[in-house]
Amino acid sequence: MLSKLLPIILLIIGTGSGIGAGIMLTPAPEVIDTATGESHAAPPPVVEEHSEEEKPEYIYVKLNNQFVVPVVERDELSALVVMSLSLEALEGKSDRIYALEPKLRDVLLQVLFDHANMGGFRGAFTRSDVMMPLRTALREAAQKELGSDIVDVLIMDISRQDV
Repeated sequence: MLSKLLPIILLIIGTGSGIGAGIMLTPAPEVIDTATGESHAAPPPVVEEHSEEEKPEYIYVKLNNQFVVPVVERDELSALVVMSLSLEALEGKSDRIYALEPKLRDVLLQVLFDHANMGGFRGAFTRSDVMMPLRTALREAAQKELGSDIVDVLIMDISRQDV
């Protein structure tokens, strides 16, 4: 049994080592200057190091109630989508977010209603290509209402109940 598995194991280890060595030893790409026709190696990429003091601190503010979005097809209620959202914001901004939560909920609900009316909650609605426009629209709406204090809107829970 071991004599049959050993060649396969060695093949996998050898292939993995070869791929790793190829990635590590790949030379820098050659850059050709179109004006002079000379070629030279591209400079290595510059990696910026940030100290811990430069990074802004973020907090996550969970909005109190879930969002309930009706899905209407052919003038009839076909499903309900229930979502929980949280906001990624700069540290110290949670009081302002909670103070403006009613207005923020109204703006976010309008985005969710628009998404539902465009058919965003039909079929495989959790696919990334369907969810990315929704995430972007939610973030833009929150930033429009609260400014640059909001970094992102996080979809914590989402479920659809067909009626």
